[in-house]
Amino acid sequence: MANSNIEIEIHVNIENSRPLIEFLKKNGDFRSEKHQIDEYLSPAHRDFLKDRPVKEWLRLRDADGKYSINYKNWHDENENGHYCDEFEARVESIDQIRKILSALNFKSVVIVDKLRKIWTYKKYEVAVDSVRGLGDFVEIEYIGKDENADPEKITEEMINFLKKVGCGKITRNHVGYPFFMLFPEEAKYEIC
Repeated sequence: MANSNIEIEIHVNIENSRPLIEFLKKNGDFRSEKHQIDEYLSPAHRDFLKDRPVKEWLRLRDADGKYSINYKNWHDENENGHYCDEFEARVESIDQIRKILSALNFKSVVIVDKLRKIWTYKKYEVAVDSVRGLGDFVEIEYIGKDENADPEKITEEMINFLKKVGCGKITRNHVGYPFFMLFPEEAKYEIC
């Protein structure tokens, strides 16, 4: 998106990923396959996990030896955040960042280990994720250029895209992988 500090995305479970993958192989642009290990941290002085849904996440990522740090602050719209403020930077040494965060009293709260296959299609980045301990998911992110894009309209377009491709039952969540791993009994699903 033109404003790189705003992110519009959805996470969904789909009944059948095969039609989506076949569609993307024919019509999309395959970008990469990555093994990503994401470590989520929370500061002791401001516990990110105390609020529901969790609105803030600080993540360290190892993507096949390329490292980054990321902070997201989700905007809550009826507990169904449509977008977030996002700040991300590459990191030369993930071990040094861990030491800095530890000195600042940040604690590791969960690790998400996933294999991600990424395609671009029109104004979307589509990732098919196999998440250790959780199963398979699809994440679609808006990568269009419209700075005034309506997050609600864009997310509706994303769901309609998956329906048109023929993925079967689509179940949307608004909390993401770290929440599922930390609080599986609290995860809520919306049938689309």
